[in-house]
Amino acid sequence: MITQIIFIVTGIKFLFMPLYRSTDFEVHRNWLAITHNRSIEQWYFDTTSEWTLDYPPFFAWLELGISHVAKFFDPEMLRVENLNYASDMTVLFQRLSVIMLDFFYIYSVKRCSDLLDNGKLLVFVLLVSNPGLIMVDHIHFQYNGFLFGLLLLSVSHMITGNFLKSAFWFAVLLNFKHIFLYIAPVYVVYLMRAYCFTVSSVDGVHTPWNSYSITNFIKLAIIVVTVFGISFGPFIRQLPQLFSRLFPFKRGLCHAYWAPNFWALYNFCDKVLQHLCAAFGIKIPRNVASMTGGLVQEFEHAVLPTIKPNVTFLLTVLSMMPALVKLWHLGADRRYRNMSFVRCLTVCATCSFMFGWHVHEKAILLVLIPLSFLSVLGVDDAKLFLFATTVGHYSLFPLLYERNLTPIKILLLLTHCAVAFSYIPGLYEVPKTKKTRRRDVIIVPMMTCVEMLYFYGLLMLCVYENVIHSLLGLDKTLPFLPLMMTSVYCSLGVFYFWVSYYHYFLTFNVSSVPIFKAPRSMEYQKVK
Repeated sequence: MITQIIFIVTGIKFLFMPLYRSTDFEVHRNWLAITHNRSIEQWYFDTTSEWTLDYPPFFAWLELGISHVAKFFDPEMLRVENLNYASDMTVLFQRLSVIMLDFFYIYSVKRCSDLLDNGKLLVFVLLVSNPGLIMVDHIHFQYNGFLFGLLLLSVSHMITGNFLKSAFWFAVLLNFKHIFLYIAPVYVVYLMRAYCFTVSSVDGVHTPWNSYSITNFIKLAIIVVTVFGISFGPFIRQLPQLFSRLFPFKRGLCHAYWAPNFWALYNFCDKVLQHLCAAFGIKIPRNVASMTGGLVQEFEHAVLPTIKPNVTFLLTVLSMMPALVKLWHLGADRRYRNMSFVRCLTVCATCSFMFGWHVHEKAILLVLIPLSFLSVLGVDDAKLFLFATTVGHYSLFPLLYERNLTPIKILLLLTHCAVAFSYIPGLYEVPKTKKTRRRDVIIVPMMTCVEMLYFYGLLMLCVYENVIHSLLGLDKTLPFLPLMMTSVYCSLGVFYFWVSYYHYFLTFNVSSVPIFKAPRSMEYQKVK
């Protein structure tokens, strides 16, 4: 069955090869050319293209390795001066490179799903066929599947108690894509609590606080420092330039399309206040640039205070603190700390998505992928997964803006939702009686009335964006209105999920958690 699933999903990816490609396609072609032709001293200085290298060194080395295969397909794609080069063989090669690297993601998904006692095949299907990864990687074009493969590999080692291997793979991941720094505090807290502070409780009885292991801390430090040393060592004389590429704070608070987070709501409120001031003749002292013009840029808000990077950093850290404190306390007990780690990872990923600086809409995948793994482990995880996966994946639709892609986007999302909504509720059905032969069960409701109303609104939004907006002729006068509506409406859904899941994690009833039978066993909570 697993082989058949892999074959089907991979076949679908091949079908998408000739479809729309974003500017990221040219970004990665340019990086192939830079790493292949320039010395490493020039990698982070080259400005031939506007799409300069801005990923950590390990990803640059990956591009270099791929480039040595690319030359057999079309050596012209490796010329730095060949801007926007996209021959048929170039397209074929770059699409194939994403598909081949996805097998590492599939391997990591298999490792994680094998740790489960229940729903392992369902989790495998949900993760391997994740519509967000398919849309972002195999149509829009990126290598997120490979990066999430590294994350899941690290998570699988953490769950099984291989703390050093987990730390190693996460350090490697950070040197491929630094956006994962947002969840680094979860790793720090958990590794310190579960590995360096060897104090723990068994059967609810706590042992004294007298067993901090400096040896374990040194082991962790050696692994992390070694990985970062190997990564940044060759660029030691270029660190200021390298860091300026990795952290370009001048890109502005929001991406061209507002990611559905707190700042989208903040921007929307500022726009509303701006128009209200204009309607009542109140003069606005600031001359502001448009925030819906599709450009990545710095801007000032018209009425509300303008947000700077340090504000977003502070809000992100403060929003994570309660979850990290809860994780520290949960990490003392071996019975339920494994899933607490993954849940805290999900919470803190959502915090960073909600309040981070220049958040890209595809960052929602950092929330949805670990949540997919959790969906079979608790009824509350399942309920909120079904809500979040629908809203989160719909929020990615504007990435694929061409009209002919609309049926593909909708089909991918509906297929994913059909699998999730059909099979996940069945994991939480409770028999009414053991004597009856017929299937007589109590079905746990997965959606509240408020959530169902929100879904109906999402459906109406989809109809408006794809049909009504153009019929009214507003596509010429207000072309960015659908983008703003999608961003704001999905922001409300993501905000609702964040509050709900945060509350669930902070108020988690540890007394209802079963004791693990073995280090690899997962908790499985039927109904509270």
